[in-house]
Parts: sequence; C-alpha cells; structure tokens
Amino acid sequence: MTDLAIVIVNYNVRELLRACLRSIERSVSDLHIQVWVVDNGSRDGSAAMVRAEFPGVQVQEAGNGGFARGNNVALREILARAEAEGLPRYVLLLNPDTELPPNALAEMVRFLDARPDVGASGPRLILRDGSLDLACRRSFPTPLVSFYHFSGLGKLFPRSRRFGRYNLTFLDPAAVAEVDSVVGAFMLVRGQVLPRVGLLDESFFMYGEDLDWALRIRQAGWKIVYNGQVTVNHYKRASSRQRNTQSVIAFYSAMLIFFRKHYAPQTILPVRWLVVAAIYARASLALAQSGLRPRSLAN
Repeated sequence: MTDLAIVIVNYNVRELLRACLRSIERSVSDLHIQVWVVDNGSRDGSAAMVRAEFPGVQVQEAGNGGFARGNNVALREILARAEAEGLPRYVLLLNPDTELPPNALAEMVRFLDARPDVGASGPRLILRDGSLDLACRRSFPTPLVSFYHFSGLGKLFPRSRRFGRYNLTFLDPAAVAEVDSVVGAFMLVRGQVLPRVGLLDESFFMYGEDLDWALRIRQAGWKIVYNGQVTVNHYKRASSRQRNTQSVIAFYSAMLIFFRKHYAPQTILPVRWLVVAAIYARASLALAQSGLRPRSLAN
C-alpha cells in the first residue's frame, strides 16, 4: 500500500517545481510514495522538465482550469486505482513553491498516525523573509470573523482570541492546535477522506477550495489540526503573482462562493446583502490598488 500520494498543481514555475521535487526526494525517508504533477497549461517547459529529470513522477497535463480542478485530475486517478491498489494512507496537496526539510514528510505522517481522529493537518509554513505564513492555520471566514479581519480589528489586536480569529494570530507558531482549516499549499489528508467527503469543489478557481474541503472534512466527523512542530518553506504566490488582477478577482470570487454555499442560507436577508456588498467593495478597492502598483511589487 502507498503511504503517501503527493499531488502538485503547477503553473509556470519550473525552477520552483524542480526544487520542490528535489526536496521531496530528500524527505522521503522510508515512506512508500507516489508523486503526481498536474501541469495547468504552463508555457515554460515544466512538464518536459519533470519527465526528463524525475521519471518516477506521474505527469498529467491539463488546461488551466484552476487549482481545485488541477488537484482533482490526480485525485480522480488515485480513486480510480484504489480498487486495484487500495487507497493511499495519506494524500498531500502540495504547492510547487514549497521546499521540504528532510524530516518533514515522515514527521507529518507519524503525527497523523498517532491521531486517527484527525482528517487533515498542516505544518508551520515560513515565508522567504522568515516570517510565518499566516494562512497556514485559519478559522472559517464567517461574516463576524471576516468583519474583525477586514475592519482592521484583527491587526490592531492580533493577540485577541476574539479579533485575531481569522488567521489565529493569538496562537504560538510552534503550537499544536485544533483549527478550522490549514492551507492547501501543504494539506495532508487521510486517504479515507476521499471517498467519504469527495473531491475539491471546482466552483473555486483559486483560493477557498481548501477552506471548503476542510469544512466538509469536519462535517464528516474528523478534526483539522495545525502542527507547528514541523516547518516547511513557502515561496508564496509564485504562480498567482503572474496574473495579479486575475488573482484578486479569484480571491474575492472565492469569498462570495464560500459565503453563498455555507452561510447565506442561515443569514437574514439584510445581513446577506451587507456581506455581499462588503465583498464587492473590498474587491473594487483591491483591484484599484493592484492597478496602481508595479507588477514586480504585486503580492
């Protein structure tokens, strides 16, 4: 049985993908792994590089239908093979702009082996400047949690358990804690989740699909746990900064989809209108700011 199936969706980041795959080779330990690279229409020769330099990696080429769809290309194949080969014990969604320390995979697998009630987990992600990637542990963006974040209260009071809930900024980065969600840049999921919870929701083009999946995993009875004892490097937004305007649109579109799917039916109509109007207002401001900034500075 495969211990770990790793799924990487790539878009025009050949050099980062190469470094990521090399770091996986160094981090394999005694795990039996399969690695899938789904290339979302790259024009930089990424798929050819993988085939030439990493012959054990399974490459699927697809048009750029988004992050959720790209992951599902590999996840469907993993499920299709399960009848003959069995489900992998774990599936890892991994961004190509990550690099794994030599012990990261083994430690994360051991962590979940010891916690059968946990459906998904993620490590501490560190950005290029050494700071914490705040998205690596999150609360679900309920209207109230989102208000605390976008009003600036979360930034003013990051240690507050009320106002800092969006990115859980009150948590020690080295903590081990149950959270609402971890990020799809490194999301280790128990193999049993796939047939029970289903695939990623392809309504999300980019952003939000990991939150949606985490919510469905929790609804199925599993916990989501952040493991700050394991650290992984994340060279964030290497793909999304190539299309900054589209990335802004995708981000706020994901907010609308998530709200309408999970919260709108339980929200009274005036509040529903207010939330939707606030998302459109934030999106308009972000697009205006994006247009004013040089492309090289876009995040």
